[in-house]
Amino acid sequence: MAQKSISTGKKKETAILIGVSMRTQDADRLSEYLDELEFLAETAGAKTLKRFIQKLDHPDPKTFIGSGKLTEIRDYVNAHNVDIVIFDDELSGTQIRNIEKTLNPDPLITDAFTCRVVDRTNLILDIFAKRARTAQSKAQVELAQYQYLLPRLTRMWTHLEKQRGGIGMRGPGESEIETDRRIIRDKLAKLKEQLKKIDKQSITQRKQRSEMIRVALVGYTNVGKSTIMNLLSKSDVFAENKLFATLDTTVRKVVYDQVPFLLSDTVGFIRKLPHDLVESFKSTLDEVREADILLHVVDISHTQFEEQLHVVNEMLVELNAAEKPTLLVFNKIDAYSFTEKEEDDLTPSTKENVSLEELKRTWIGKLQTDCVFISATNKTNVAELRSRLTDMVKEHHFKRYPNYFFKSE
Repeated sequence: MAQKSISTGKKKETAILIGVSMRTQDADRLSEYLDELEFLAETAGAKTLKRFIQKLDHPDPKTFIGSGKLTEIRDYVNAHNVDIVIFDDELSGTQIRNIEKTLNPDPLITDAFTCRVVDRTNLILDIFAKRARTAQSKAQVELAQYQYLLPRLTRMWTHLEKQRGGIGMRGPGESEIETDRRIIRDKLAKLKEQLKKIDKQSITQRKQRSEMIRVALVGYTNVGKSTIMNLLSKSDVFAENKLFATLDTTVRKVVYDQVPFLLSDTVGFIRKLPHDLVESFKSTLDEVREADILLHVVDISHTQFEEQLHVVNEMLVELNAAEKPTLLVFNKIDAYSFTEKEEDDLTPSTKENVSLEELKRTWIGKLQTDCVFISATNKTNVAELRSRLTDMVKEHHFKRYPNYFFKSE
């Protein structure tokens, strides 16, 4: 099916971001979350004009946010002709409809909303639809899209009727409106069958490669996995400073010290990654499940790198891959910065006051696993990374083929 483009070649769509903070949530943490949401919006092709934050004990079941805040947002939307309102949480179909009715009160608008409401899940699905290149990833994204749309048919199919472009509008590409849930379920069934056939081919390919040691790059999105892939394998994998630059798994054969192994680059993880998307990409993530060694890449320059590391570890647990031998790669040391405290400053130190050397000592001291600190961009300590990886590959290779190193004698 044809994928509709986010960008129409005209001006960037304008967006505002909505974040809800529970009473116990830290304000700085919410700001970090909205920074990520803005980066997602930018990756999708939107320009963020403003952020709105509301503290709530619990989300409103009808409109997610309070009526007063919604009125404030409506006034801003109308005054600045905002194209999209993006929520950092997943919304129900009822909540989306109620919010859009408030933002677009004109009863004459029947086939489209002047301002669209997009939740985090829809935004991520939109980016994945743009990034998908292979038949497998396109089918996986399409499956996740239909699963997302099914409970929201009443609202969503009115958008698809005329195949309009724009962020959050990248539907699976239907030429006619389809309101019949049975038809959508039929499409889901066909997509699942299509993926089963592709999965069989992938399993065959993996079996053919099973004799070799397999190393998988994992990590949060935009931490530099593809750049590291290019350095280690001397390949030309697409790398860009945007979220989900890599969507399709890339596998390259690498030989270090006469020992061959396979290195794979996988899709990056992210906080609140849509469950349907995870389910759809389970076959792609088999590269992680079946790997012998993991290279867990972390952006140490990111203020929330520890939380990102935790998100990835949780996903590895879900994939039954958490116990695999892992080399933790702290990347982007060239971008790490800290604020040194004044001598007379008696306030407690924070992580913003910790130098890179102190951070290295802390992590090296507390980790049960190996770690290395590098800059893939500047190629700093890449030789050490290769050396550590070579030792791990040799160890696994020797266990599998104990006589390998004695062939020449």
